[in-house]
Amino acid sequence: MSQQDFLFELGCEELPPKALTKLAQSLHDSVAESFRSLDLNYAESEWFATPRRLAIRFFQLDSAQADKSVEKLGPAVAAAFDNEGNPKPAAVGFAKSNGVSIEQLQRKQTDKGERLAFIANVKGQQTKSLIPDVLQKAITQLPVPKAMRWGDKSVQFSRPVHWLLALLESEVIPVKLFDLTAGNQTFGHRFHAPDAITITSPEAYIETLNQQKVMACFEARKATIRTQVEALAKENNARAVIDEALLEEVTALVEWPVALLGEFDTEFLAVPAEALISSMAEHQKYFHLVDENNRLKANFITVANIDSKNPQSVIKGNEKVIRPRLADAKFFYDTDNKKPLDSYIDRLKNIVFQNKLGTLYDKTQRIRSLGEKIAVQLDADVKKVTRAAQLCKCDLMTDMVYEFTDLQGVMGRYYATNSGEDSEVAAAMDEIYMPRFAGDELPATTTGLILAIAERIDTLVGIFGIGQIPTGAKDPFALRRAALGVLRLITEKSLDLDLATLIDLSIDTFGPINLLPETREKLLEFFIARAQAMYQEKNFSTQVIHAVQVLNITRPLDFYQRIQAVEKFNQTAESQDLSEANKRVKNILEKSTFTLTDDSINTALFTAEESALYQTIEDVSGYVSEQIAQGSYQLALDKLAGLKDVVNQFFDNVMINTDDEKIRNNRLALISQLRNLFLGIADISLLQK
Repeated sequence: MSQQDFLFELGCEELPPKALTKLAQSLHDSVAESFRSLDLNYAESEWFATPRRLAIRFFQLDSAQADKSVEKLGPAVAAAFDNEGNPKPAAVGFAKSNGVSIEQLQRKQTDKGERLAFIANVKGQQTKSLIPDVLQKAITQLPVPKAMRWGDKSVQFSRPVHWLLALLESEVIPVKLFDLTAGNQTFGHRFHAPDAITITSPEAYIETLNQQKVMACFEARKATIRTQVEALAKENNARAVIDEALLEEVTALVEWPVALLGEFDTEFLAVPAEALISSMAEHQKYFHLVDENNRLKANFITVANIDSKNPQSVIKGNEKVIRPRLADAKFFYDTDNKKPLDSYIDRLKNIVFQNKLGTLYDKTQRIRSLGEKIAVQLDADVKKVTRAAQLCKCDLMTDMVYEFTDLQGVMGRYYATNSGEDSEVAAAMDEIYMPRFAGDELPATTTGLILAIAERIDTLVGIFGIGQIPTGAKDPFALRRAALGVLRLITEKSLDLDLATLIDLSIDTFGPINLLPETREKLLEFFIARAQAMYQEKNFSTQVIHAVQVLNITRPLDFYQRIQAVEKFNQTAESQDLSEANKRVKNILEKSTFTLTDDSINTALFTAEESALYQTIEDVSGYVSEQIAQGSYQLALDKLAGLKDVVNQFFDNVMINTDDEKIRNNRLALISQLRNLFLGIADISLLQK
């Protein structure tokens, strides 16, 4: 069978930059899935995306489906004809459903007897005849953020569509979409090459567009921008700080990137660097530069979408635009600094956090109360926690944070420092929001750490308490992220804190606000689910996680220490035998009504194997209990691994459910001791492979 390359391009007005790659990837994936479902094979595929186009290319795509034999089994022959051989309704219906006469049906012997069968050779369709439906389906499945109509057309898309290109090798596939018919023409750069261009084949696509000042490949364009920005910064004795999200967005804004260096007045460097960086990145999509000491320089790099004959004119234009942005930031900073941070406390009473949960002021008071109790548990400075909690939301009332919301906490730290607050209290203004995202750094101060936990617990308890539990993809209060943050803060900072206790303490801070009675239970379940997801991402096995989960451990650090130990134990040679033994014990005990007491065991009734197991348990139980109490679960499991041989000998030679009740109960008591020894760490019966 022959193969051909396939190319499709949709040309339009500038697409939303943050949706660009998602649209291109979706277009590619949908078409690829359709080709596979149609039994059309291809060697490789790729997608392209620029502000004005989405495109896909498939290499060595089958030019037609392979011919195939179709076989459909019908009713049993005995049920298809009467005694005279006349067809019954079952036979007539089967023939009709396949578009043939009864005479054209065949008979086939199966393991259920002889049945009517429809057998036919179906000729594969030409790929070019299938492509229109494939593309139509792909277009309807695109995750368009906001669809629009244009002109007098009834069709909708993210932006007005101006051209379509569809080629199977050099042959045009006249696909009809958006009231347009595909051809073999595209358009180059809007300014450098605005005229129509003919694409002779899919293979010529990239190079032809390159000649017309369009870099169609998103990843190649992104790499070019990175290289240009880094090289330009190096030429000017600086280092460009490239935020990956900003780089993605800039790549989606240009078709022919040209990096240019601009500058701004040094007077603006008196403003906190984070504010200047936010202004440059958020509003102008500029990359900022730092010197060898990582201090912000009065320069920026912009990426133009034009190769200008007069680049200085482009630079001056960007410098002119950025000045009022930076001037605004300086004005906000200077204005905010005219009064101390604590002067904003009363204004928090006018801002609602959530209708049923009160104002931001109410929230800070709950954070303070819970934070103080955590501070006592951790032997931390309660006064610092109290002061930091009172101030922790004040920067939300400032002009700077009102304009640049991403600077919450960051500006709080600056304003607290400028107001003469303790350095740890000032740091906590920013650290309360850490970690902001997966992999983000954690608070460096104890005060910031306590506030970060208290703030998240308060939000979780409050929102769960009014019944707004996250469902599906909806999580408006980012509760999943908050729960993961709490787990990280406690485990990575090695804090001996109990989630159940924290939740109870937090519930008490809500005073007259009536929270749902199931708040505690639901929230603990939520934490367990988040912990499972977190540790699965860290490649802990589901069996290991579940083996610890069943013990209802509510101390995150203890939970983490246990799964670490059990994960290592699960890799040992002894784990399988001991897991099987624990499962056997578990099954026996679940079917028994026996209750273990301190005097349940009578050693005089033991056989040699029972005595050996009993003595071994006696020998190790003290050491194991001591290690468990200290949280040294690995040492405890190492010791328990030594029970493998004596446990195997016991089960090879001893029958638990003997007819003699005294002996049976004695043996049940013995294996109960064995099981409880392991249950001090985890239910290893769940580790069976």
